[in-house]
Amino acid sequence: MAKKERYCSFCGRKESEGILLIEGLEACICTNCTTKANEIVQHIVKEEQNTQLQKVAEFHLEKKPKDIKAFLDQYVIGQEEAKKVLAVAVYNHYKRIDYYAKRKDNEVEIDKSNIILIGETGTGKTLLAKTIAQLIDVPFCIADATVFTQAGYVGEDVESILSRLLQAADYNVAKAERGIVFIDEIDKVARAVDNPSITRDVSGEGVQQALLKLLEGSIVNVPPEGGRKHPEQKFIQVDTKNILFIAGGAFDGIERKIANRLNTSIIGYKKESKKINKENLLEHVSAQDLKTFGLIPELCGRFPVITHLNPLDKDTLKRILLQPKNALLKQYTKLLQLDNISLKFEDEAVDYIVEKAVELKLGARGLRAIIEKIMTDIMFEAETDTNKPIEITLDYVTEKCVQVFV
Repeated sequence: MAKKERYCSFCGRKESEGILLIEGLEACICTNCTTKANEIVQHIVKEEQNTQLQKVAEFHLEKKPKDIKAFLDQYVIGQEEAKKVLAVAVYNHYKRIDYYAKRKDNEVEIDKSNIILIGETGTGKTLLAKTIAQLIDVPFCIADATVFTQAGYVGEDVESILSRLLQAADYNVAKAERGIVFIDEIDKVARAVDNPSITRDVSGEGVQQALLKLLEGSIVNVPPEGGRKHPEQKFIQVDTKNILFIAGGAFDGIERKIANRLNTSIIGYKKESKKINKENLLEHVSAQDLKTFGLIPELCGRFPVITHLNPLDKDTLKRILLQPKNALLKQYTKLLQLDNISLKFEDEAVDYIVEKAVELKLGARGLRAIIEKIMTDIMFEAETDTNKPIEITLDYVTEKCVQVFV
């Protein structure tokens, strides 16, 4: 019995014509048809990408700076100056994206305005960036500058920042290209002295230099799964010209740099040429102080918007506990409410928690640490569905804090 001749199920050409067939379960396809099918798929993908780019080009931020600040007020207590500066910078950034989508030749070039936030730990730097991204509904990621090293050394490459942004955008490149990146602990990559290093500083100055191309706006080859662990993977090209970079850092000790520049001192008195707030020298921070601290001039130039966050006083810490939408006491009240348990804090107990947080000098994070210690035993022993209210008294809070925070 003669063997049945195979043929391509798409074009009908027979195997006897010298074509190579790929056989499936019930059909075959020739190499010519696979090539054409691949071309059709590539064309469809390209059209989808163009559609995505068109949507990005039409992106327009309806919120005005006052609207942005009003939204931030719901989540961030205090820090009025920082919220105002951030609202204006973010509004101008996305207005710039809309402008470039409609811009004609020979019109004015508008540069990108990346932002740097300076303030003590727990003052709200990360919260501000997160809240902004939540309002605008764009991809957002947080990167820790301390894990990066110069290319070729043990550690992460700076391009992995964009890998995280792509993940946040579900690998939609067009969407990622208008996202927000928050680089935390930027002060930890400062060089030790304000002079070019003789030896190679791979985790400090080397990282700053590697960040320059990302911040300025260029097409970067991004490894989708992280770089060095999968060297065989294909790169994704991401244009960073419309990505807003926000950097944050405590810059511990920068007050002395500011004091030296202003010809004053933190302790004592010297002749002052203008009114200076010695209680909060961060009000007077400038790019020159960042350079003196250890950031290279090129990096300082790529962060034209510099703002500071004030230290949190007792009044602000108390408002953080009670007022925001995500206030700590509201969170724990809701958690117990889910088990039909009502929770109430005495006013004296709240005041004691605030005083303890001021002693710890950890900002809002100190509040969280104290509340966790107070609530752990209560939430462990509480009986559900009893409708029995729980009141946190000053004596109970004092006892718990004495046990832990001596």
